[in-house]
Amino acid sequence: EDLMTLTRLVSAFAGVSSNFGNNAIVVRGNSPQSLQWKLEGVEISNPNHFADLAAFGGGGITALSAQLLANSDFFSGAMPAEYSNALSGVFDIYMRSGNNQKHEHTFQIGAIGIDAASEGPFKNNSNSSYLLNYRYSTLGLLAPLLPEEAAGTTYQDLSFKLNFPTRRNGTFSLWGIGLLDHSDDTAKQNIADWKYDTDKDNQDVNQYIGALGLSHKILFNHKQYLKTTIAARTNGIDLHTESLDSTLTASPKDVIKNQNYSLILSSFLNTKMNAWHTNRSGIVITSLNYRMNLKKAEGNGGLLRDLVNENGGSFLVSAFTNSMLNINDRIKLNAGVTSQWFSLNDTYTIEPRVGIKCQYSPKQALSFAYGLHSRLERLNYYFITDKQGNFVNNDLGFSRVHHLVLGYDLNISEFLHLKIESYYQHLFGLPVEANSTFSLINQQNDWFVDKQLTNEGTGRNYGIDITFEKYMSQGYYYLVTASVFNSEYKAADKLWRNTRFNRNYALNFLVGKKWLLGKDKRKVLGANVRFSLQGGDHYSPVDVMQSITQLDVVFNENLAFSKQFEPSFTSHFTASYRINKKNTAHEFALKIINLTQYKEIAGFKFNHQTQMVDTIRDPIFIPNFSYKIDF
Repeated sequence: EDLMTLTRLVSAFAGVSSNFGNNAIVVRGNSPQSLQWKLEGVEISNPNHFADLAAFGGGGITALSAQLLANSDFFSGAMPAEYSNALSGVFDIYMRSGNNQKHEHTFQIGAIGIDAASEGPFKNNSNSSYLLNYRYSTLGLLAPLLPEEAAGTTYQDLSFKLNFPTRRNGTFSLWGIGLLDHSDDTAKQNIADWKYDTDKDNQDVNQYIGALGLSHKILFNHKQYLKTTIAARTNGIDLHTESLDSTLTASPKDVIKNQNYSLILSSFLNTKMNAWHTNRSGIVITSLNYRMNLKKAEGNGGLLRDLVNENGGSFLVSAFTNSMLNINDRIKLNAGVTSQWFSLNDTYTIEPRVGIKCQYSPKQALSFAYGLHSRLERLNYYFITDKQGNFVNNDLGFSRVHHLVLGYDLNISEFLHLKIESYYQHLFGLPVEANSTFSLINQQNDWFVDKQLTNEGTGRNYGIDITFEKYMSQGYYYLVTASVFNSEYKAADKLWRNTRFNRNYALNFLVGKKWLLGKDKRKVLGANVRFSLQGGDHYSPVDVMQSITQLDVVFNENLAFSKQFEPSFTSHFTASYRINKKNTAHEFALKIINLTQYKEIAGFKFNHQTQMVDTIRDPIFIPNFSYKIDF
């Protein structure tokens, strides 16, 4: 977490953008919920605190501390065959094994909470090790700098990995992650202060996410190994909102009580057939168990109606085979196929994938990749009921996309690298509503969708991503990325429109520098800064007259997503001073999110005092001064 959370770091990559208010990752104009998160090779729930509230696929800070991470991969399109159930990309995260030689501990305290980590061997002269990290945070100290609703926010998380190598039976690892979140908001008791509907709402939110896995890797010989993981994952949200009337009497407004829990078996066999051919084939079986209840009041003070009320289970099964072929010294081919089957409605996919890279000179390479990809929608959409209690979306299939990517790589020198990628994505099978401009591709954070959907929508994303980077040398690094793209969709009305996430362009510049100080060079001063400029989200224009008539924000959906918010310019800054001693190290750091205090647009609200619609901006500014000791 040198400068940002993992999400904010990834959002500096070409083709990726993210709002700091909701932490949602937009990959090449796709919806954030079309990204898959994996931990130790297994798909997990969105690992963000306060996940899926401000935006599906987003949240607050990530629950994974950067102190735990090993090399991880982020794919922004045309993923290899071993990756299934992802449309836009995959964030494939691995935790490192702990130090098996000596014990090391870290404790950090700052304005947003505490962070403690420990690692080491279980016993001397043993290769086994442990690694764990715990964080507890409260935003109470920063309440004056944050939106009002952030004042009652607390969260905590725990991550760990236990590693047990054996002489003959392979390596076992037990790993896990868990988080707990709470937030609340209290209605204003003076009716004269009620400007927006949310001013008269009481809301209480509790969330949890967890994953626990046992992985085993065994080498049969120098050419073949088997890796198998048995894991369980869960997530849940308990949200209650009630609204006060003019007598300060509270009535239920909406309820979300969702619990999802899955058991996962993942196994693959990696075989080096010969010097030029390596194959990896495997299977993933996931049980999808759920208890879902979504209720919403019909009108102000109306009775709560069940939109979704379902307990049960289904299966998602995927299998793949993938081969890496070294055709010659210059050409490498990656080809495979994956398939998915969803037991709820007996739908399946067969998805070919191919990638080729030609290293036509020592410093230059061309690449091409194609992939057909698919992803299930959020489970609650499949169990939406009408007023008679009938399921209307049980037969909803996978959303799918064809990815085409053409890339060019140039290693200018040992420390300078240029990468250019152009791409085209054709999305199809997107859930849309008949006789409407509605498509799930634009969903941001509406839990209470009650529409009957069909897989008749399409979409297209195309653009160019450019990355120019200098790796760390001579004490400094920098990264420049630029993306120009277009993202459109076609709903049931058969007209091409902008998607919500069609930001058109994103520019990022990161630079960092370290100075070694003192006679023995054991003191380190570091500074990092990031600047970002990106186009705004698209939105549907507000129908002012209808909003005034209905005393609520009403959008003109005939002109869906025809307007665009202004561009945003943001910056983040980190400065640190580290003192290294023989057995300890001390670090003082100042990390500032949104240094320029840009007020991000968070949507619209109807102002009952002025009888007009207001544009809402979140003045998020987070300075975090911290002290850390390693010993």
